[in-house]
Amino acid sequence: MNREILRLAIPSILSSISVPLLSSADYMLMGRMDSPVHMGAIFVGSTIFNAIYWAFAFLRMGTTGMTAQAFGAKDSKEIARCFWQAAAVALCAGLVLILLSKAIEVLAIYLMDPAAEVIDPTLAYFRIRILAAPAALLLYVFNGWFFGMQNARYPLYLTLVVNLLNIGLNFFFVLGLGMKSEGVAYATLAAQYCGLLGGLALIFFNYQDEIKHFAFQELGKLKAYTRFFNVNSDIFVRSVMLNLTFVYFAAKSSQVDPVLLAANGILLQLIFLFSYAVDGFAYAAESLTGRFIGARDRLSLSSLIRYLFRWGAAFSILYILTFALFTNFILGLYTTDLAVVDRALQFFPWVLLLTVPSVVAFLWDGIYIGATASGAMRNNMLMATLLFFFPVFFLLKSSLGNHALWAALMAFMTVRALGLTVLAKRYIYTPLSFD
Repeated sequence: MNREILRLAIPSILSSISVPLLSSADYMLMGRMDSPVHMGAIFVGSTIFNAIYWAFAFLRMGTTGMTAQAFGAKDSKEIARCFWQAAAVALCAGLVLILLSKAIEVLAIYLMDPAAEVIDPTLAYFRIRILAAPAALLLYVFNGWFFGMQNARYPLYLTLVVNLLNIGLNFFFVLGLGMKSEGVAYATLAAQYCGLLGGLALIFFNYQDEIKHFAFQELGKLKAYTRFFNVNSDIFVRSVMLNLTFVYFAAKSSQVDPVLLAANGILLQLIFLFSYAVDGFAYAAESLTGRFIGARDRLSLSSLIRYLFRWGAAFSILYILTFALFTNFILGLYTTDLAVVDRALQFFPWVLLLTVPSVVAFLWDGIYIGATASGAMRNNMLMATLLFFFPVFFLLKSSLGNHALWAALMAFMTVRALGLTVLAKRYIYTPLSFD
């Protein structure tokens, strides 16, 4: 079982870890500009795109779970259906996002209400990067489908190519051509379309037999999407609630001053660095859980869950020790602005505390996605966001200030972890999971 987990997890960790490394490179470049405003603009702009793209996370998650179950059941028609339906939805959604970009930017700036000096560089970043929406969403589908097919190597290749190219272009546009936030956006735009071309090549040269079992006229029949939308509508609601939490966190950070905005942005990057590393095991959980459920292999499913949490515990300990011992060095990598570093140090203990509930929540997410138990995930996320994150923040904000935001995030993640653990008996371990 460990070999099965690591076969999928190691490539997934390598590909996942490159995502926060990319955003960290963005921060490091902007952190060496003449003002923290540029780092704040990247934080606000990337938060807007996180909100947009995380709402479409079902294109990866739902595709992985359904494809893995079809793979376990050896259902070639369902394997092909999972790919083509998700790709059609992703392409249409990406084009609609471009058409609605003006309305999105107006709404985003209104809701986040950043400091006046941050608005112009944020809009410059947004207007360029939104053009990559079709490529970004199709890459979600490609990676989700590959994971469902028990192939973690191709997502690794795609993610590394996209993110390494993105980092290289960041340096070219920002340091070479003297651009600022718009240079970071151009780098992302070019890299994601290169990734799209690479994904198409991997699929059509290596999976032609798997994707040909599909009647393309079904793409125009809404009834054919019933299961796709039943599963993914729950994941969509769950993602919206997750977005709401982090967008609100960023919005409240942006309304104080650029220094606090930059500090909170760096600390969130450290949390994302951990979450994306653990996501390697969560992706393995999605693939293997779906496969074992599709094959009706309950013993292997139980063994999988035990080993996953052992690996998660080991990662948490390693992360806490590393970041506790090298705090100042790590913060210094992100910015040379001592005011930002000093402000970040005030809230750094929250980053360490958040690792424990986070790893539990992330691993259960992968297991529930593989089981397509999306309704339970949705309900748990609604409770964590609406009944804990917001109430905790509003109760504490007058007395604790920015600490209230971090305390609310801690409550949010803890409820997610505990809730999914309690619900697992009904939705994962019982025979109902195999109906």
